[in-house]
Amino acid sequence: MTKIAITQIGLCTPLGSDPDTVLNRLLAADTSAMVWRDDLLLQQRTLVGAVGDADLPQIAPELARFDCRNNQLLLAAAKSLQATVATARARYGADRIAVVLGTSTSGISKGEEALKYRAENGHFPAEYHYFQQELGSTSDFLRRVFDLDGPCYTLSTACSSSAKVFASGKRLLDANLADMVIVGGVDTLCKLTLNGFDALESVSKGHCNPFSANRDGINIGEGAALFALERGDNGILLSGIGESADAHHISAPHPEGEGAMAAMRAALADAGLTTADIDYINLHGTATPKNDAMESRAVTGIFGAEGPWCSSTKPLTGHALGAAGALEAAFCILLLSDLNHKGGLPLQHWDGVADPADPKLRLVSAKAPRFWPKHVMSNSFAFGGSNASLIFSRSQAND
Repeated sequence: MTKIAITQIGLCTPLGSDPDTVLNRLLAADTSAMVWRDDLLLQQRTLVGAVGDADLPQIAPELARFDCRNNQLLLAAAKSLQATVATARARYGADRIAVVLGTSTSGISKGEEALKYRAENGHFPAEYHYFQQELGSTSDFLRRVFDLDGPCYTLSTACSSSAKVFASGKRLLDANLADMVIVGGVDTLCKLTLNGFDALESVSKGHCNPFSANRDGINIGEGAALFALERGDNGILLSGIGESADAHHISAPHPEGEGAMAAMRAALADAGLTTADIDYINLHGTATPKNDAMESRAVTGIFGAEGPWCSSTKPLTGHALGAAGALEAAFCILLLSDLNHKGGLPLQHWDGVADPADPKLRLVSAKAPRFWPKHVMSNSFAFGGSNASLIFSRSQAND
């Protein structure tokens, strides 16, 4: 079985872009990245996880047709991979490095601006190009930034998009179609998404409250995270991947979590691990009534009542939709990294009022012991029953 190493990561998240800063804010349950906005929902404010504009680089003039906030987030995350990719290009060749990204909004906010301009002026603005919002343009943009010629494509499976890219990346390496695969995800705040979720009555009136009896919906977020995958057994490993499709409903998960359990079982089998080996689970934890009820049943169904420590990090960043899997994978990797050698897990940020109708999870609290995890799982469950579960591990050389 091919072992896959994470040889570099790049971040652009509401918690920051520097790994040390992101980890510290993650462990402190810092919610200061959540801000109230009145320009996204119709006639009401909403709390979202936002990346500061000051942190975003400008798109080069020769790539102007890709110029949008989504690709600015992507470019900000890509900066940390530049040296790693340059070395790999010299070693393997540009045609042996692939790009696989996940997104759900792409640059739709740019299209929203263009449509408003067209309504007011009768034509689209001169600088608008469809590539600025097209779903596949994210991976094509990054390929051009790094000057690569390998396989290049985008996945869009709603909230599992940038978790499933890890499976695609591993398949490309296993099939010897690439020697490095850059995977990740990016999504941007936009009116289309916010109002769509609001129409489903899924947006929280305040701060999202995962697994609480008082939960009332999600906060939306944005961000980007990128990873360089290569064959290897040192450092932090992508040790297990599980995918499933329960296809129960277009937007509601299977109530007993059958698809979620199938994905977690597959990830454990792929990693060759038992339930006792998992030290922490980053829950999908959206704070919608149906998702949290399903996930609590799925996790306890696999791990039992005394399972691993768990938490949802979405109260800190918002739900980044197509980028959520990548952001939360990055958080898991930071927990496994040397930056966390003193030990720590993300606290569950909620009101502490457990839902008596749902199985009880072992949510991380201030009373949880401090330790450096060895194996962590990250869950992503999407509309249509598109499920992905990832396991990351510290290699023996990293102990």
